[in-house]
Amino acid sequence: MKHLLFVSLIWFSSLTIGAPTHISNVKGYTLDNNGVLIQFSNIVFDGGKVLALGGLEINENYPAATQVDGKSKVMLPGLIDSHGHVMGLGETLLQVDLRESKSALDAAKMVQAYAQSQKTLPWITGRGWNQVLWPGKQYPSANILDEFVKNKPVMLSRVDGHATWVNSKALEIADITKDTLDPPGGKIIRDANGNPTGVLIDNAIDLLYEHLPKISEATLKSQLDAAGKQLLSEGVTSVHDAGIGKATYNYYQKRVAEHTLPVRIYPMIGAYSPALIEMLNAGHIQDQYDWLSIKSVKVYGDGALGSRGAALLKPYSDDPHNKGLLVTREADLKPLFDLILGKGFQLNYHAIGDRANRLALNQFSDSFNGVGGKHLRNRVEHAQVINVDDIPRFKTLNIIPAMQPTHATSDMNMAEDRVGKERLKGAYAWQTFLKQGTPVAFGSDFPVELSNPFYGLHAAVTRQDRNNYPESGWIPEEAVTVTQAFRGFTLDAAYAAHQEKILGGLTPGKWADFIFVDQDIFAISTQDIWKTKVLETWIAGEQRYKKQ
Repeated sequence: MKHLLFVSLIWFSSLTIGAPTHISNVKGYTLDNNGVLIQFSNIVFDGGKVLALGGLEINENYPAATQVDGKSKVMLPGLIDSHGHVMGLGETLLQVDLRESKSALDAAKMVQAYAQSQKTLPWITGRGWNQVLWPGKQYPSANILDEFVKNKPVMLSRVDGHATWVNSKALEIADITKDTLDPPGGKIIRDANGNPTGVLIDNAIDLLYEHLPKISEATLKSQLDAAGKQLLSEGVTSVHDAGIGKATYNYYQKRVAEHTLPVRIYPMIGAYSPALIEMLNAGHIQDQYDWLSIKSVKVYGDGALGSRGAALLKPYSDDPHNKGLLVTREADLKPLFDLILGKGFQLNYHAIGDRANRLALNQFSDSFNGVGGKHLRNRVEHAQVINVDDIPRFKTLNIIPAMQPTHATSDMNMAEDRVGKERLKGAYAWQTFLKQGTPVAFGSDFPVELSNPFYGLHAAVTRQDRNNYPESGWIPEEAVTVTQAFRGFTLDAAYAAHQEKILGGLTPGKWADFIFVDQDIFAISTQDIWKTKVLETWIAGEQRYKKQ
């Protein structure tokens, strides 16, 4: 490991009247601007930005600095989640969480308990169920929910957000019957007689939305504040928010103007929004302190693997008449790509199945030849199951895969059932991408997965769940080193947002976003990385969280 003896750079535009802050006696790690891991014991920052890293010799250059004893704690740059859903996390924290449910019956009982404690709510909402983890692995039904909550509509999102389980009251309110047609890119699960069973897939979920209570600014505030509190406690200082509508677009700008955003946010405008063109025409949104940067658009390609909505080139191995769903029609891709890239916005395409990934690469190539935009660091969100012949095209086209390590450890119990062993050769292929020189931006996809980035670091390195299963890791050849995983959650995540010069490390000139943690992730057993606890979180040189 290379040790940084001394680096200093005065950031004239950011200096304040007060003295700089000098934190000494830390066990610090960061990546330099070339991605090399370096250590330091002292850091000086002022005006929210790093001035110097090094050893005790820093005292000579900053004799008037305010001295803080780091008490030998481990310091890391603030971690960046390159794919999360901020308001979705906040909503999940404020509703019934079904992640730990053991069966459909168990989940229904949890919903009943929540409904009894929230009697004023017009709809009961929740998230986190996963039928793959239940006995029988079958989709649940409205009838089960009806036994516990009958007279109030219930809407429960699957853990991946690509399926929703409702009771009969919700079906009645939305007028979803035997005669209701499946919408394009969606599916209503039906029984043998054609009647809706209570599960809606992908675009079929939209049939419910017009009947839900309108989201107020007070609701947005509650959601953002709850999400921010959670993320800060886990060491996340910046999030790429993967798909927002006009209301959230406006609300983020309101909060940044008030200087009250809890973490840095890089939102992707949802291509589904009726106000898409309006937001594109408004141009890039960038505040001077880098708390908010809006210059990208999220396009939704397909569904998810767990609900068999991911678009595949060949049928599902466990569902031979199903190739998945395209949430955005293939015919709509060219005009949409050309519009977004032509306006100078980074395009981030949700693609989980190998067909969706190929469609994305084909359309990126076509649009680059027509309207340009190859320099925008465009991304494929998830890049989960890819035909091995298509992986080199990511490098050729300068496409960044934004991937979520815990998806692999969550999906390993069903992925081979869905696509078979052969297609897994191009699945969750982090090390393959890195070896060909493609940067990989890591994240969690919270609230689909838990937001704790140390769970992601652990999964990336071990390819195991938090019970150390499987013993040698799942498809272990695609595991990454601790340094590579760290880079995916710092420098490469920043690069994927055009922010590598200001975020993703603690080199001079970057924002002083850092965390103190209770163990050295570079020295401990990799199986224990997920146990790391955050002691403090600082953004722009100010403490935003301290563990009680």
